[in-house]
Amino acid sequence: MTTLQKLHISEGTLHPKQPFSFAQTLHFIEAFTPTMGEQRAGGGELTKAVMIDGKPLVFRVAEEEGGQNAALRYTLFSDEPLSLETRAAAIDRIRFYLSLDDDLGPFYRLAKDDPPFHEVVRKLYGFHQLKFLTPFENTCWAVLTQRMAIPAARSMKRRLVEQFGGSLQVEGHVYQAFPEAAQLARATVEELTALTGNSQKSSYLAAVAQAFSRVDEQWLRTGDYEQVVAWLRGIRGIGEWSAQFVLVRGLGRMEGAPATEKHMLQAASQVYGVPATDETGKQLAARYGTWQGYWMLYLRTEGQ
Repeated sequence: MTTLQKLHISEGTLHPKQPFSFAQTLHFIEAFTPTMGEQRAGGGELTKAVMIDGKPLVFRVAEEEGGQNAALRYTLFSDEPLSLETRAAAIDRIRFYLSLDDDLGPFYRLAKDDPPFHEVVRKLYGFHQLKFLTPFENTCWAVLTQRMAIPAARSMKRRLVEQFGGSLQVEGHVYQAFPEAAQLARATVEELTALTGNSQKSSYLAAVAQAFSRVDEQWLRTGDYEQVVAWLRGIRGIGEWSAQFVLVRGLGRMEGAPATEKHMLQAASQVYGVPATDETGKQLAARYGTWQGYWMLYLRTEGQ
């Protein structure tokens, strides 16, 4: 661990694509089950750890004064000076994590002609998707939660972080970071099984780590959608549901989100007053085209 007195600090400003509400982000993360307890969010700030090139750093994001269109102030804490490349990678990670570059204008214009949903937009106005910090972490979480209760999956995840991740102490609080793919790829299935107690999940985790350690994340974010889907489905242990989960929540690829997920259908039923059927979900989502992932996200968030 490293105390604050020895930490190196870098600061700067982030400009989200407007409209953007950091308050909505903080409200969402408080109830985001997969990362509950892994960061500090409150008082207008979010503080969290991340691994960059095998080393942990902690970032803090807070809204600057200035009202609804205010910029965000970021602070990076590290135990050694950051190179320009590492700092750029950290800023890119924060921007992608908070979806700061998502332009919600077209989505909101579609919602204006959808009165029941427009009320949902009014309540969540400015909410940009909060992703998993990395698509690799998202994919590991998808494996851990397969046929597994959330508390048990969270315990497995915590052990993986303690064994293979990193940590940094900032202002008396220890922040732990999920390992990068290259770090977990060095573990054997036997070592992973000793932590998870589940050999099948461990073999899947090993396959996920090997795959992500060799892929260009930028391609996952922006490459041909069907090719990215095929790549994810080609990883042992990643089925259709897991692939779609990662595409939306880890990569922000909203264009192919399925409109038949159970909890989303229940939320749509409440908002629109219609039966919670697959066909109804598809018909309602069709209006939103490549934005149907955001439509689903808003419905589920409103329904929480």
